[in-house]
Amino acid sequence: MGWNEPPGGGNGGRDPWSGRGNDGGPPDLDEMLRRLQRSFGGIFGGGPNVGGPGLPPVYWFGGLLIALALILFDITHILDQQERGIVLRFGRYATTLQPGLNFVYPSLIDEVIRVNVGQVRSITHKATMLTQDENIVDVEVAVQWRISDPADYVFNVMDPAEALRQVAESSVRRIIGKNKLDFILTEGRRENAQAQQDLMQTILSDYRAGITVVKVDMQPAKPPEQVKDAFDDAIKAREDEQRLVNEAEAYSNEIKPRARGAAARLREESNAYKATVIARAEGEAARFEQLLAEYERAPAITRERLYLDAMQGVMANTGKVMLDAQGGNNVVYLPLDRLMDNTRGAAGASPAQSVAPGAARNAAAELDTINAAAVRARPNR
Repeated sequence: MGWNEPPGGGNGGRDPWSGRGNDGGPPDLDEMLRRLQRSFGGIFGGGPNVGGPGLPPVYWFGGLLIALALILFDITHILDQQERGIVLRFGRYATTLQPGLNFVYPSLIDEVIRVNVGQVRSITHKATMLTQDENIVDVEVAVQWRISDPADYVFNVMDPAEALRQVAESSVRRIIGKNKLDFILTEGRRENAQAQQDLMQTILSDYRAGITVVKVDMQPAKPPEQVKDAFDDAIKAREDEQRLVNEAEAYSNEIKPRARGAAARLREESNAYKATVIARAEGEAARFEQLLAEYERAPAITRERLYLDAMQGVMANTGKVMLDAQGGNNVVYLPLDRLMDNTRGAAGASPAQSVAPGAARNAAAELDTINAAAVRARPNR
């Protein structure tokens, strides 16, 4: 019978699938079971499908393949390298899936929550705070964080991002409140950022929030607008002070090696002068000892030699002029220093070529006379 037959047809006005008639009565469960048995019997080679046409076996096989594919797709989970999977079995935590291919129970039993643990997230907090010396300062902090424990991140904290924001604010206020304004505005920015990171990580670890604080960047603190000019002047003064200190240190580093080098040179020169004086004194002492030995052997000859050496040393550095006033009325003038200079200047020239022969003879005779007079006039030693 067709499905569009009138209610008075051979089927009694009943829908074979819904099991209820046109009168809106309850479905006939027995009739439905019988039809299912006949359908399965036709698929697996049973008896004829009596009572109506059944579905062909290929449709049932295709439906089975589709159902298996859907089940396989439902139980298979492929996680990226940065992902972790939190498995909830009947709503309760069961295990954590690692990256790669994973199989779980169907979604009616297991639920998988994917968590990205490799992504570095960031939040920014900006507020006006009070320092230890009761000054107001505007502080801006950027916090970079990532998930370290997916299970703790999902279950222990209701809103991890908001919890982290509150922890960051509390930590920043605590660190800023423990330091003075001058330290915060100048060289304390890096130290304060590290202290804030350590404090945030300690609080989050106590909460078991599954969050790791990667880095805390503290922007330069700013004073309130009402006193900004005064603070700028103070900062410039500190910068000038630091610049002068650096210049002084640079000058010190430049002048100290030079002074050490000069001191070392003076020490070496003094050591050399000391060695020279000592050597000269030792040489004079040795010469005197040798002269004393010769004097003890021949006192007269030694005294005469000493006298001649002394006179030679005295006369060698003075100008000399010889006058002959006893040989006649004519005065003979003989500039010996010039004659000696001319003699040295003439290469290979004899004294006779520079002066007249008579003048040379007179000079020689006069020199002999002077030497004899000097020997006679020398005191007897």
